[in-house]
Amino acid sequence: MRIRIGCRLRYRLTQPTLVIAMLNVHYSRFGDMERADYLVTHPSVPLETYRDGFGNWCTRMMAPSGDLTLSTDGIFRDTGLPDPTLPKAEQHAVQDLPFETLAYLLGSRYCDTDLLSAEAWRRFENTPPGWLRVQAICDFVNSHVRFDYMQASATRTASATLAERQGVCRDFAHLAIAFCRCMNIPARYCAGYLSELGQPKPHPLDDFAAWIEVFLSDRWWVFDPRNNRPRIGRILIARGRDAADVPLTQTFGPNTLTQFNVWTEELT
Repeated sequence: MRIRIGCRLRYRLTQPTLVIAMLNVHYSRFGDMERADYLVTHPSVPLETYRDGFGNWCTRMMAPSGDLTLSTDGIFRDTGLPDPTLPKAEQHAVQDLPFETLAYLLGSRYCDTDLLSAEAWRRFENTPPGWLRVQAICDFVNSHVRFDYMQASATRTASATLAERQGVCRDFAHLAIAFCRCMNIPARYCAGYLSELGQPKPHPLDDFAAWIEVFLSDRWWVFDPRNNRPRIGRILIARGRDAADVPLTQTFGPNTLTQFNVWTEELT
């Protein structure tokens, strides 16, 4: 399967502004690349690229005042298969976890585990450890939180999502991550493209998506508390502890987003 992915974001800047963009597909999918999703700016400005501490590809630029457009457009090959599952995947004892996973047991900006630990153990202590426990967490989050695009908030934490019972995909992800960490399961935040392939119509407008990965049976597995089912055509852009680590664009100055388009489509 060949999938065309890309985006076009336009900002209005009132002064020269530093911008950092994290819009290119993650290096783990480079082997699937048929046409690179190069970042293009209008007007053209010098670009500096680097990898952050999580291995995500970042682009830094100094944009002039006025309109700035950021766009990507790539083609990636995909298996066309849904996210892999392994219901027998086991949970590791903390002392047996690889060192590099331990950071994903800790609280972070949006995953306030200190406020959710008692609630997590009350709800999930009696669930089978491992895959079934993570699925129970995702089932709860999916049924407890109401998706409402108009209720997006840049400051909503996992505990606030639990209390308010509404949010967008990042809020579903943060709450599920926090509960997993409270139950000693390493969990990390992912952002990227998620196609509507295989989903009943009418399809919503394409958008970026957030999901989670958890560490079970010596590897990371995808879970999606927002959709709560395996999906086809999931293409990763970046991962980190939570959304604070993977802002798709970071502007260091006043700005207004005036255009936002994302596409994920199968090519014949």
